[in-house]
Amino acid sequence: MHHEAASFDTVENDAALWHERLERTGDIVCLAGIAPWKRARLRKMFRNNHGPLFRNGARTAVSVAKRHGGGIACWASRVPDGLVAVAEGSGVPLWWIEDGFIRSAGLGAALVPPASLTLDRRCPHYDPAQPSDLEHMLQTIDFAPGMLARADRLIALLRQSSVTKYNLGGVPVSLPENRRIVLVPGQVEDDRSVLLGGAGIADMAALLARVRAAEPDAVILYKPHPDVVSGLRGGSLSDAEALRFADRIVADADLAPLLDRVDAVHTLTSLTGFEALIRGRAVVVHGQPFYAGWGLTRDLAPLERRSRPRSLAELVAAALIVYPLYADPETGLPCTPEHLVARLVDMRGDRARELPPLQAFAARFAAWHAARRNRQAR
Repeated sequence: MHHEAASFDTVENDAALWHERLERTGDIVCLAGIAPWKRARLRKMFRNNHGPLFRNGARTAVSVAKRHGGGIACWASRVPDGLVAVAEGSGVPLWWIEDGFIRSAGLGAALVPPASLTLDRRCPHYDPAQPSDLEHMLQTIDFAPGMLARADRLIALLRQSSVTKYNLGGVPVSLPENRRIVLVPGQVEDDRSVLLGGAGIADMAALLARVRAAEPDAVILYKPHPDVVSGLRGGSLSDAEALRFADRIVADADLAPLLDRVDAVHTLTSLTGFEALIRGRAVVVHGQPFYAGWGLTRDLAPLERRSRPRSLAELVAAALIVYPLYADPETGLPCTPEHLVARLVDMRGDRARELPPLQAFAARFAAWHAARRNRQAR
């Protein structure tokens, strides 16, 4: 998929964006590697005359795509064996699906369906081995003034609403005055964004050690990944190990207000770095996430091919307005990012509910299966 500047017009011509998105989803007739609990949501987001159809095998997916004259979209971390080779050999287009950056009121690991998706023709956005559609867009596209004005308004909306990727809520944190405060967001160490984009850093202990060396006088806060805190994904870093380098563990802190209080964020590839940029924080990046390399972050493992400085409005226009697909989390119908933010604010009263026992069991099984799959992919 090759983006053209004409597709990314002003906010007054939002129909151009919808047309481009419909073209992306309309060309896709088969979805592969989709967990059963996501299918109802994705069926609505990828509507076309054929379904779309779900297949888990490479040859059956390619056969369906060829029969209906379209392409395949595959969840990037659940690729059926041989799919890339079979699709390329058959001339079938292949897209990569991942969660969007404003996702839901709840964790994917808890089987909460995504309300936004990214769809990439080149590669998943978290794999720095080659440019993704998102990187290509940021490197080459000129955004119209109306689009940048819309991005500025979306930035203000995200700040005012305290909406983040998962919107989990949490408790306020008391922090010392007149001290430099640095936040280090934890990540799931077998997550593909860490494995592919970690720039040689393999675990959170190594990241914290680097941050302490760089920030010897700061108050360092470590916030474990919510998947690990919830018990739905494994984490190898104990509290004792984290406190060798961090001053406090803030597992239950509400993320958005916390970002408003810190001076800087040090991160590997966590989306928290992007969310910190949106809130005007300094961000030091030790890995190679999509938001690094555009002059907005201090990059310790720079990608030389990302050579075009971008404003925050340009980064937000690309990553939150043009790149994702959005759906209302209650109706499943297509929506704008602004609509989704408003909906997530309305849903806040429901986000603290415990998972029903059957869903909790299914979530833990899905997390175990994902960890096993990622180990095999190393």
